[in-house]
This record gives sequence, structure tokens and C-alpha cells, in this order.
Amino acid sequence: MTRATPLPAGLRGGPFSVRAAFEAGVAASRLRASDLDKPTRGVRAARKDAVAIPDAETATARMERLRADLIDRARRFAPALTPEQFYSHETGLAFLGAPLPYTRQKRRALHVSARRPAGAPRRKGVVGHRLQQRDRSRFVAQGLPIEHPARMWRQAAADWELDDLIAAGDFLVLPRRRLLTVEDLQREVREAGDVAGRKLTRALAEIRTGAETAEETRLRLLLTRAGLPEPALNYELRTAEGRFVARLDLAYPRYRVAVEHDGRVHAENDEQFARDADRWDDIRAQAWTHVRVLSHHMRPDPTIAVQKAAAALLAAGWMPGRD
Repeated sequence: MTRATPLPAGLRGGPFSVRAAFEAGVAASRLRASDLDKPTRGVRAARKDAVAIPDAETATARMERLRADLIDRARRFAPALTPEQFYSHETGLAFLGAPLPYTRQKRRALHVSARRPAGAPRRKGVVGHRLQQRDRSRFVAQGLPIEHPARMWRQAAADWELDDLIAAGDFLVLPRRRLLTVEDLQREVREAGDVAGRKLTRALAEIRTGAETAEETRLRLLLTRAGLPEPALNYELRTAEGRFVARLDLAYPRYRVAVEHDGRVHAENDEQFARDADRWDDIRAQAWTHVRVLSHHMRPDPTIAVQKAAAALLAAGWMPGRD
């Protein structure tokens, strides 16, 4: 088999446009070689081997694989973007690392938008959007153009469920990410409008600053909707002398109860498990009750997680309806 002629240095390592290849002196026949893929019309990229899917793939692993596939397709499509086009909706949120909803689809949709007067992108494999004119307020994530995060959160509401919007909102307003504030989300809904059922307004009522993972958010929603008190998020527990002990996912300082989500299926890392066990002992040594919630306590029957947290609060003196 004849080895393909090496591409010019400027075209190696990433996708490139056919126009850029011609300008670099690459022959049309080289662009038809078997070592190149055609992500979309006018674009070439190095051919990639198919990703092997494990026989017993967990739901979490599947969602991460679909996210990685979406980001990879967006990168490979990028040379086809015009100056007016950018990634939007959940595609842009994926680039920011925001939690995405579970899907049974084999692939996540690739959303590309442009604002009037430009037309909607029309290419195979792309969901194109022609958005209303607004001030140009674009972000760049991982080197690619995306819509403003607050606008993408609002756009996602057309397809997402309420709790998915809350989880993404919690992610976006976490102060250390320096992306948005709750006020930014409120302003977006006020200026651009809500969707059917006032879904965004309902989500705003339950978004909190401080949640670090989507599972923390979902656990908090389970507890508060069941009538348990509102917990403090990522509370810093210290000794009486001021020594740092732990940051607690969900904490009830008044009752000295900590509720934390542990997403492990099993203790696959003995060293990490040992560190965590020492941490749990240290928390309990401060006269706190530590409630460890595993994934099977939340799905398929979420009442198990609620019962575990409620039992600890009741034992500590909490009375339903009092606070």
C-alpha cells in the first residue's frame, strides 16, 4: 500500500478546511486519501478509530462518552464555522463542563447558531438555529466560539427538564468558576422571556450558590422537596481550635448533621477509600452525624436517601414543620 504524502505542518494535529489545504499546496487527490475523514462539507480531519463501547457500560460512563463525542464532533466541525456562527444550547454548555441530562439517543445533537440577519446553519448532522438580534456577547470555550452562558441555559430549557436546568444553573453560578451569578440568569429570563410552563422561573427559585456537582444538587432537591430543612452547601467544618476538618456537601450545623453523596459503585481505589474513611471518622469525632448517600439510595427509590437524612435529623432534635 502506498503511504499517503505527509500533510504540511500547519495542517497536522487538527481539522482543517479544504480551502486552507489548497492554499498550502495540497492536491485534491491527497484530500481523498483513506487517512482523512470528512466531518462536514469542506473540512478534513485525521481519521479516528471507532470507540469501543463496554458491554456493561454504566449510565454515568455512557453520558461522559456522549459528551466527549459531542465535543470531538464540534472540534472537527469548527473549520466550517463562518464568522457569524457559534455553538449554542447544550453543545456550548458541554464545552463549559456543565452537567447534561441523561439521554437514550446514540448521539447528542450538535447545535450551531447565528443571529439575524444571517441565516440558520444548514449542514448534515447539525441542528441549526437562526436567533433574534441581540448584542454581540460571545464567549470562547476551549478555543471555540460559544453563546453567552446565560443565553445557552435559557435555550436549553426548550428541551430539558426542570431539574436538569437547576443542576446546570447551580454549575454556572458557582463562584469559583467565574461564569455567572444568579442575577445574570434572572436578567436573561427577564429580558428574553421564559418558556412554556414558566420552567425557567421555577428553576431560578431552586438554584443555589455553592453546589459543586449535579449529584449534590439532585440530593438537595430530594431532601428539601420532602420537607427537610434547607442545608448549607459545601460547609467548612472546623474544630473548636479552628483546624479544618472537612468540606461537607450538605450540612445542617444547627443539628450537627452532614449528608454527602458518594457516587462510587465499589471501593476500587483502596488508598482513596482509606483516606475517605479517616475523613468520616474525623467528622464524627467533632460530634457530627455523617450520612453517606450512595447512588442506589437515590435510584430507583429516592425515599431511601430521604429516610436516611431524616432519621439523622430527627435523632438530633429536628421537628418537622418547626424550621
